[in-house]
Amino acid sequence: MTEPDLFPVFLKLEGRRVLVVGAGPVGASKVAALATTGARITVVAPEVHPDLLRAPVELHRRKFRPSDLDGVWLVVAAAPPEVNRAVDRHARKRQIFVNAADDPQNATAYLGGTLRRDGVTIAISTNGRAPALAGLLREGLDALLPGDLDRWFRRADVLKRRWRSRGVPMTARRPQLLDALARLYEARTRPVRAAGRRRRA
Repeated sequence: MTEPDLFPVFLKLEGRRVLVVGAGPVGASKVAALATTGARITVVAPEVHPDLLRAPVELHRRKFRPSDLDGVWLVVAAAPPEVNRAVDRHARKRQIFVNAADDPQNATAYLGGTLRRDGVTIAISTNGRAPALAGLLREGLDALLPGDLDRWFRRADVLKRRWRSRGVPMTARRPQLLDALARLYEARTRPVRAAGRRRRA
């Protein structure tokens, strides 16, 4: 029997409580990733990685308690498997999603390989089966993306305002954007082509 598909989603965590259970190197890396979201991060662990001592988190040096889940929107379990199991068990009762680092059996949310560039975020999931493969795919996509995505966004912003003012339907917008992006590169290569024609003449 095949596993059901995961539903990809990007969460707006600004101002919302996120609990991280475990404060070793993995927990520290998860906190670093969460710090840019504006989430209110609480870390619970008996032992704490030095990087977390300077992190903008609420830190509790002790074992996990079910009450730590009060008011939490998302949990990251980066502790030993037996602790992750307890976190997952209590979180399921409260209908809170849990990401368990490298522990898919105790997870209801998976954090894939993530690529961020100039306002674009691409997340890759292997359903928790092969995190290293997700990382390799992320690196490959990073090499394929154009280096001037900021120009793409500027052109898209101009077109979006025009489309809204003119009531252009959604079905017509994508081909218009593709044509506009192609013209960005035509303008760049036109002098080179003209110089080539002059040399041939």
